[in-house]
Amino acid sequence: MTFALGIVLFALGILIAVSLHEMGHFWSARWFGMKATRFFIGFGPTIFAFKRNGVEYGVKALPFGAFVKIVGMTPAEEDIDPETGKSGADDPKAMWRFPVWKRTIVMAAGSVTHFALALIVLWILFAFVGIPDGSKINDVPVRVGSVAQCVSPKYEVDPATHSQKTCDKDKDPKSPAAQLGLQPGDVIVAINGKQIQGNQALRDELKADAGKNVAVQYKRGDQTLSGNADIPVAERPKPDVTKTPDQITKDDLEQGGMLGITVGYKTTDLPILRYGPVDGAGQTFTATATLVERTFESLKGIPERVPNLFKAILGEKRDPNTPVSVVGASRIGGELFEAGDWATLLSLFATLNLFFGIFNLFPLLPMDGGHIAIAWFERVRSFIAARRGRPDPGRVDYYKLAPITLGVIGVLGVFVLLTVTADFVNPITLK
Repeated sequence: MTFALGIVLFALGILIAVSLHEMGHFWSARWFGMKATRFFIGFGPTIFAFKRNGVEYGVKALPFGAFVKIVGMTPAEEDIDPETGKSGADDPKAMWRFPVWKRTIVMAAGSVTHFALALIVLWILFAFVGIPDGSKINDVPVRVGSVAQCVSPKYEVDPATHSQKTCDKDKDPKSPAAQLGLQPGDVIVAINGKQIQGNQALRDELKADAGKNVAVQYKRGDQTLSGNADIPVAERPKPDVTKTPDQITKDDLEQGGMLGITVGYKTTDLPILRYGPVDGAGQTFTATATLVERTFESLKGIPERVPNLFKAILGEKRDPNTPVSVVGASRIGGELFEAGDWATLLSLFATLNLFFGIFNLFPLLPMDGGHIAIAWFERVRSFIAARRGRPDPGRVDYYKLAPITLGVIGVLGVFVLLTVTADFVNPITLK
């Protein structure tokens, strides 16, 4: 029940964000005196609507977004005002009649709204909700993240991937974790009776027990289990090494024992760090800069990840780095809500808003950035014509751009279809 409620609330949050995006266009257009005639949440059949001050407001049946109608945004036939019979070309309050800088603000206002939402959510997170204190990682129980079936005693780098070579099940020893039957989510309690608290304590104990058979005690849910395993002697990077795998040399290695796990933890395991309203603002801008950088990196990586979506749809294990749709994001939001992981939940919502805001500014129709690009193209073209003593070329013919627009819509439609399908048949899950 909590999971389902979380999905609904997260999806509702996205709908509100998209509606505020359109409200940004609406408010800024009205502020400048442009004529806006409609503002609706949803698409399809109208559930209810009302008129106030010449604007029709309403809610439609399909909650997949929102839209606003501003007269004269494009020279298309639908810009005709049914009340006055004037088209966008004739109405004195038509958007195209206003200076290009005002039109730019109106078209960018949707993305600015997303950016403002992201900043507000992140500030609330840092100032009041708080984030898991990563500096206390050695003060929390060691939770198993993943289990390797074997371990490689010799630290080697794969030149093709520039990462540590994976072990060979036929040649390398079976990992102690596999010997014990450890599973992701198990918590290491003690080794040879010595209580283990934190990753560094586990590392120190494994170094001392390398080459020995040890008793390992661990918890799985409410059960306390134990078993024995042989800890192999292996080379591994020293704790203070911050180099990439292919930069590590013999001097950066030490001998120690390996358990054959990655250490994972729930963010709810860590103590919460709150910065307060003032310091929280500084943390907000730092985090935003990082998220913007990651957003551009993820956008660049989308094309190479599309094949993994096909594989996921066909039944292969879903790569957690594949793109997700609103459906997948809402599902993840539901899991975070169920787990009470408010920090990650709010971070995810802020990240989505930054993504929506940046993506909408791409200079391609039908995105807002496409309309901005055309407005400035018209302005530059008119300026050049005036300097050369030639007549104003006028507005760009949107009908001639229809093939490009339809192409962009087609690509986006296929991408959305792929992500939604993958999110239904093979969803990314945090469990």
